[in-house]
Amino acid sequence: MIRVDRIIKQFETEGQVQPVLHGIDLHVKRGEFVAIMGPSGSGKSTLLQLLGGLERPSSGEIHLDDVNLSAMNERERTLFRRRNIGFVFQNYQLLPTLTVEENVAFPLYAERASKMETSTRVARLLEVVGLTAQAGMFPAKLSGGQQQRVAIARALSMKPRVVLADEPTGNLDRQRGQEVLQLLSKLHREEGLTIVVVTHDMFAAGFADRIITVQDGRIVQEVSRTEVVRDELMADLVEKLNT
Repeated sequence: MIRVDRIIKQFETEGQVQPVLHGIDLHVKRGEFVAIMGPSGSGKSTLLQLLGGLERPSSGEIHLDDVNLSAMNERERTLFRRRNIGFVFQNYQLLPTLTVEENVAFPLYAERASKMETSTRVARLLEVVGLTAQAGMFPAKLSGGQQQRVAIARALSMKPRVVLADEPTGNLDRQRGQEVLQLLSKLHREEGLTIVVVTHDMFAAGFADRIITVQDGRIVQEVSRTEVVRDELMADLVEKLNT
């Protein structure tokens, strides 16, 4: 579904070129849940922004199905993002003057969807994320976990091809973070969503089918969840044999 070919990304600051990504190759299958890990400054968030068309690569190509994102101009990328990609951010980015229901409906307003379609879709999404009773509340009255669930519902409002989440549990405690991750995992399983999550937390990454590690702007490791579980079991076995 997503194909990244030889992506290089550089930023220019005060006349100096700052390289961030160095020839990244990456494929994500339809319906896959992928976690991208790495230390601060490794380039993982920049990679996610490129996947979502928020930035353009300095060179290389990014394809979402048969669409070359890297060949689009800014207006084309904006329209494509709105209609095909759902974003979930660490700080929720909810509009404080809108209710939960209105926040979820906001992308549909932008697309001028009918009132009936908007109402039906928003009601279903709020039921999916468990916030039907909070539909008329404002974000400030919600917990962090509830706000992030609103953000997830909003990200799904346009029936996107892929959901991109940047540190979705970064502002949450472990319990609330786990609830958000369980919700993403459930949506992945039951709705067949393609999800790419950037995180520095191994616990969060453990919900993914595949974990990709980025360091110094390069992919240095890829492992499946099966391999992670196997390695943990082996480590546990070795520890028991040595005691």
